[in-house]
Formats: sequence, structure tokens, C-alpha cells
Amino acid sequence: MLKLSRFLKPFIASILLAIALLFVQAICELNLPNYMSKIVNVGIQQGGVEESAPAAISQDGFTFITTFMDDSERTIMRRSYELVSGDTLDSRGKAYSETFPRAKDEQIYVLRQGLSSMEMAEVEAAFGSATWTMVNLLRIIQREGETLGLDSSELLDAIGGTTDGNSGGSSNSGGSSNSGSNTTDTTDTTNIQNLDFAEIYKFQPLLEMLPKAWFEEARSQAADVDQSLRSQSGKMMVGGFYRELGCDMGAIEINYILRIGLIMLIITALSGVTTILVGYLSAKIGAGLARNIRKEIFTKVTSFSHTEFDRFSTASLITRSTNDVSVIQILLTAGLRMICFAPIMGIGGVFMALQKSVSMSWIIGVAVVVIIGLSMILLAVVMPKFKIIQTLIDRLNLVARESLNGLMVIRAFSRTGFEKERFDVANRELTKVNLFVGRAMTFTMPVMTLFMNGLMILIIWVGAHQVAQSQMQVGDMMAYMQYVMQVIMSFMFIAMLFVFVPRAIVSGRRINEVLETKPLIVDPTEPSHIDPTKRGLVEFCDVSFRYEGAQTDVLRHINFTARPGQTTALIGSTGSGKSTIINLIPRFYDTTEGEVRVGGVNVRNLTQEELRSTIGYVPQQSALIAGTIESNICFGSGELPREDLLKVAEVSQALEFINGQEEGFDLPVSQSGTNVSGGQRQRLSIARALAVKPDIYLFDDSFSALDFKTDAALRQALAEYTSESTLIIVAQRVSTIMEADQIYVIDEGRIVGSGTHSELLATCAEYLEIASSQLSEHELAKEAGKGGERHV
Repeated sequence: MLKLSRFLKPFIASILLAIALLFVQAICELNLPNYMSKIVNVGIQQGGVEESAPAAISQDGFTFITTFMDDSERTIMRRSYELVSGDTLDSRGKAYSETFPRAKDEQIYVLRQGLSSMEMAEVEAAFGSATWTMVNLLRIIQREGETLGLDSSELLDAIGGTTDGNSGGSSNSGGSSNSGSNTTDTTDTTNIQNLDFAEIYKFQPLLEMLPKAWFEEARSQAADVDQSLRSQSGKMMVGGFYRELGCDMGAIEINYILRIGLIMLIITALSGVTTILVGYLSAKIGAGLARNIRKEIFTKVTSFSHTEFDRFSTASLITRSTNDVSVIQILLTAGLRMICFAPIMGIGGVFMALQKSVSMSWIIGVAVVVIIGLSMILLAVVMPKFKIIQTLIDRLNLVARESLNGLMVIRAFSRTGFEKERFDVANRELTKVNLFVGRAMTFTMPVMTLFMNGLMILIIWVGAHQVAQSQMQVGDMMAYMQYVMQVIMSFMFIAMLFVFVPRAIVSGRRINEVLETKPLIVDPTEPSHIDPTKRGLVEFCDVSFRYEGAQTDVLRHINFTARPGQTTALIGSTGSGKSTIINLIPRFYDTTEGEVRVGGVNVRNLTQEELRSTIGYVPQQSALIAGTIESNICFGSGELPREDLLKVAEVSQALEFINGQEEGFDLPVSQSGTNVSGGQRQRLSIARALAVKPDIYLFDDSFSALDFKTDAALRQALAEYTSESTLIIVAQRVSTIMEADQIYVIDEGRIVGSGTHSELLATCAEYLEIASSQLSEHELAKEAGKGGERHV
């Protein structure tokens, strides 16, 4: 799989851009729960107040809040606040009375301008600590006041009951109600922002009379409260002071929620844009990679010799260049997001969740372990099946290809039912394995969904207890839940990679098998060139040949020479090795021993292009290319002048049937030439070879589909047209080669006879046997007589 990474080089810029966009998207999605938490915690619970220390406070309020501070905190407050009148301008150039209407009638304390972040943090810490000191002191008053004969009922009524410091709910604090009051034993700190400070200030003398030990105990308890809760409670107290100064707290709350909501909409829109861009880039990269791999496979396959084609079936090569490449494309298109985005979201989600609550981190650990466990089980189950699937696809393609190519034969022998069953067996086996993989995946998703829903219930249950114990805020619990879901979804994406990647690995290996195959026939590093004085000369010098993997040679010690201006024929029984000899000349195979020379040079020392440019080849199976008759004839030579096109068509005896067509040379030819007869295909193939005007013509049983009249006319026309070229003909019919200058009889890979037709009748028993099966006794006697006369 990694070996295919070189195909990614042209797309490095797009990949880096996509990764950068994924980072942006991850940051956006990781921040959304945080803003949602702010809406709940600040917008709803804190009335939109963001400051943990008030920007302005009344003189009575300043005195009240500093009552709950120690000396160092009071020093910080006096250093950080200054007393101003309502017409004093703030940092925005706006009078304080416009923001705080009560400042019109009296002076107020405002934060000094230019405080550093450290100084501001000290003020906020002092204010939050004072708020919880007040809360804890009221509990002590409720607990200890009656024993000291202190009537605290009116103060508690002003506060709204005893407080237990709960920010999002209430919990029993064990206090008892005071006689004559309407208080309950619990009240949450959200009531702080609704306090009537005018009533509370009346009890300032009472607060100053309380024992210092109570204050010390209250401060000690406040120090044990979580910093975030102290900050939140401080903000609630700030809201109460702002209300006292005449601020419209409803407007502040609505404005805050709208502002944070607008930010969330912008983040969501940005995340959507990045998602679209990443999808576009991923699709473009995947499609481009698939294009380049297919091109490389095709280029590689076109360099294969017959040996490599024997190693890979055509159906397998088609599957590897289509289905296997598509698997790689799908992995890159969908996997780019999974591989890059999922880890970012997983790590970021864990980090953000821990910021909300460290104590619930074990929930994330449980979730990750379960998901990884399920993924590993899934991988172990489906991984072996992917290789089987690709092999079964090869087999299905092979069966389909054979059935379609041999459709006429299948119908002729009434084997349609058998072929249907054969295809059905291959199809059912592939379907069975695919269903197994699909069911494994289908089973996984409900389990994951059930686990996720159970995890959400667990988070709510544990989080609710922490909220009740003042260890967590409601908004933080909601955000934590979303972060955990993001972590789980990230690991689910990673789990999906365990499905995509193994299959892609199998496909990658199959593709690499093709790309890394080294063709046995390659051009020499220092090629020779054909001797101009020996053009057309073909020599076999003690040639032996064995197919790859075979135990014995199919050709043994072949020696003959074919010269320009002569016709050399090869004849023999089926399987004797005639076509193999022909295939050695253009280097479709290389000899095992000996040399094949063309133009006086060993074909191994010639480039394939130079060698094959001197050869016009007509194979046994005439293969035409989809196009027109003219494009097929000009396939090897490019455009031909009209007179040359007519000439080669006339010599190949194809002109008559071409002129008989309404379209003439523009007659469309379907794939493989299925819309013309076998004889017409052979004549067009011969015309294609003649159009090249080569030095050597190789006719591998290329007249078998012609009638005797056409065969004779073709041979006569060829003799005139190719009088200066070398003709090597493989034939089954004796009549086709009777006029050859030299005939070689091949039997079981050896030359068992050579000479003219009449000479072989007299000297070669194998040739006589072949001739006797095709010629009459009169023709044999006549030819034998000619041979005797020549012998005398």
C-alpha cells in the first residue's frame, strides 16, 4: 500500500490544503460545545454577566462585599476601584450614568482604567471568594445564630432562604428553618442576582457584630470550592450589583445570548464551508490518483510480453485496473477525512472534555477501550474476507467474459442453462462473502449506537451528581457530553478505517503485483541496429524454447533461414510449435537457447520498436479495433494516400466486399470486428499488415477462413506485391504453401523435413501424411512426378 504513495506526489499541495481545512473545521466543531456551555452558564444562569468582578458598584455595595474579605483582599479592592461621579467618562468616552443610571444621583465605585490582567485576576479572585464567604457565613448564621440568641430571620428572609452554594440546582444542607420565616432549607445561588440589596444593607451593622471566627470558617470553606464555581457565583453577585445600579439585566442577558448565538452561527457556517472544500479536494485527489494508477497499470500491461499475459489472466487485469483502483480511490476520498480529521477531533475532544471535568475522565477511557475492542474484533473477522472478495471478483469477471465471448458456441450447443448455472455459482459465492462482511458491519452499528446512548445516560447520571455537589456547572456537563460524543465519533471513524484500510491494502497489493512485475522482454541498454544489407533476413540458429513453468521444451534445435524475395512456409500438426516459432521473431517470447536473428542482428540486441517496425504480422485470431474499415487498415501506418489504401485492399482481396458496402471504407467496425465475417476479418488484417510495407511478413495461419478461390487470388497478388520482402507463412492447408520456395515440416517441436512441396512428398513421411489427407491421389502422383523430374 505504501508503495502506491508515489502517486500522491502531484497532489501534495491539495492534500496539505485539505489537512489545513480539516484543522480549521476541527477547531470550529470543538469550540461549538464551549459556546453552548457559555450560553447556559453565563447567558441563562448568570444573566449574561461575563465579569467575575463588577465594573461598577455602589458605595453601600462596596462596603457590603468588602465585609466578607480579609485585609489583603480589601487592599486589592481599594487599589483597584475609584470613586467617581456619574458624568465621568469611561474608556469608551461614555458617561457612567448612561450605563449605570443610579450614578446620576450618587457617586459609585468603578474599576480603575489600565489594570493589568494579573491585577484583574486578583480582583476577580477576591470577589468570588467574598461571594462564597457570604454564602457560607449565612449557613453559619442559620446554624449558630439561635444558640447565641441572634435573630437572623429577617436577614435570611432578605436573602431568600439559606444558601447551599449550588449553582445549577440544590442539595440538602441539613439546616433548619427559623421560626416565623417562610424560608426553606435550600436555596440556590441563582437567587443572588435577584437580591434586594437595599434591604440587605440594613443588616450591615448586624454583620459587623458577628464573631470573627465565623468569618474565618466561612473563608476556609470558600477556599475549598472549585474555582469555576466561585467565579460563576461571583458573576451572579455582579448581576445583583448591576441591577442595584439600574441596569436592564434582561437586555444584557438577551444581548449576550444573541451575540454568542451569532458567533456559533458564524463558526457553523465556517465549518460547513470547510467541509464542502475538503469534500471537493478529497474527491479531486481520489479521482486524480485513480486516473494516474489506471494509466500506470495500462502502460505497464502494454509492456508485458506473452509470458506476463500468461501469468495474469485478462479478467484479473481488468479487475485490478478497475475494481481495485476504485477501492483505493474510495479510501482516499473518504479516508482523508477519517485519517486526518478523526485523530484531531479525538485528541482535541479529550483535551476539551478534561477542561470541563477531570473527575469524569474515566468515562472517556471506558468508551475508547470498548470502541477499540469492537474494532479489533471486527478487523479479525472481516480482514481475511477482503482478499477472497477480490479473487471472487476476478473469477466472476472471467466467467462473464468467457460466456459473452463464446455466446454463439454456447447457444449452438444448447449450453445456455449450464453457463447460467456456472455464472450463478460464481455470483452466489461472491454474494455470500459480501453478505458476511455486510452483516458484520450491520451488527457493529447497532452495538455502537446502543453503547453511545448508554454512555450519554451515564454522563447525565454522574454529571447530575457532580452538579448537585457543586463540583460542576450545568453548561459544562452539557458541553462534556458533546465532547465525549465527538471523541466517540472520532474513534468510530477510526474503526471504519479498520474496514476500508484492510480492503485497500489487499487491492494495493494486487495493483503492486502488476506494477512491480518486470517484463522478461526489455530493450537492451546499448541496442544494435539492423544491417541495411541484410534487411528482411530471418535466421534461426539452434533455437530451443520452453514456456515459463513448463518441464520440457516445446521447440528443440530449430535451424532455418528465411530470405527476402522468398516465401518460407511452416506446416505441421496442431500443437507442433509452428505459431511459437512465429512468435519468437517479433520477440513476443525470448528463446531459451540459441538465437533468432533479424537483419543479421540477434533480436535481443534490437529495440522492440525497431524490430517490430520491420515486421507485418497477421495473427491466427484476427483482432480488429472499434472504428471504421479505413482506421483498421491504417492502424499501423497512420494515414494512407487514397491510392495506397485502395491498393492494399485490392491485394488482400478486401476491396470487393468493401465496395459492396454503402459506407465503403467508412463502414463502422464493432469491437473485435464482430459485425464482419471471419474471412473479412482475415482480409482486413492482411491489408493492415500490407499497409505498413515491412521487410518481413508473418502470416500465422491467416488464410484459414478464406475459400480456395480467394486463397489462390490472394497468394498470387501477394507474390507480386511482396516480391522484395520476406514471407513466412504458417498454414494448415497444403494448397496454401505448395508454391513456397521452402517448406519446413514441424513435428513435436523439431524440423523433420525441409524442401519444396514435391521434394517433401518424396522425402518426408510426415509431410506426405498431411498432403494425403488433403490432396487426391492424382494430385499426389502429379506432384511426386514433378519432384522426380527435378531430382533427376
